[in-house]
Amino acid sequence: MKQRCGWASGEQYIAYHDEEWGVPLHDDRALFEFLILEGAQAGLSWSTILKKRENYRKAFDRFDAKKIARYGDDRVAALLSNEGIVRNLLKVNAAVTNAKAFLAVQKEFGTFDAYIWSFTGSKTLQNRWKDRVPASTPESDAMSKALRKRGFTFVGSTICYAFMQATGMVNDHLVTCFRHKELS
Repeated sequence: MKQRCGWASGEQYIAYHDEEWGVPLHDDRALFEFLILEGAQAGLSWSTILKKRENYRKAFDRFDAKKIARYGDDRVAALLSNEGIVRNLLKVNAAVTNAKAFLAVQKEFGTFDAYIWSFTGSKTLQNRWKDRVPASTPESDAMSKALRKRGFTFVGSTICYAFMQATGMVNDHLVTCFRHKELS
């Protein structure tokens, strides 16, 4: 039996852990998706968002930032009545705001990937946690501050660190987890 990080229990979580979490991600659309989903998770469990992920993809035009940046009041109102997502006005508005900021970063840096990975020196930071993983780090603090300066919302340091973990910017699999070695 493979040893996993302690949080990976249940079929959906195990699949996410084994196939996605911590795998270096460089696709702008997928990075934007994780940024929006991590913000939507604030105050909730990741399992809540993971269960609603396909609903989010449908509701938010598969996370096409150009489309989301053009959402107006009618589209926001429709999203707030969509039971398949977290119906929180601040979080829905954050998706629209962040789409605009995301597009500005792409314009300035060529890709969001080039910008966001600069916070880890364009490489995965290899951590060696044995039992406890921090909720934030100096890198996530810097990322949060820089993103907020560029107009992003719902990008506090803890959200940024969860984003870094999910997208493989850091290898936060515990050293006892089989994925730690695979991603090192």
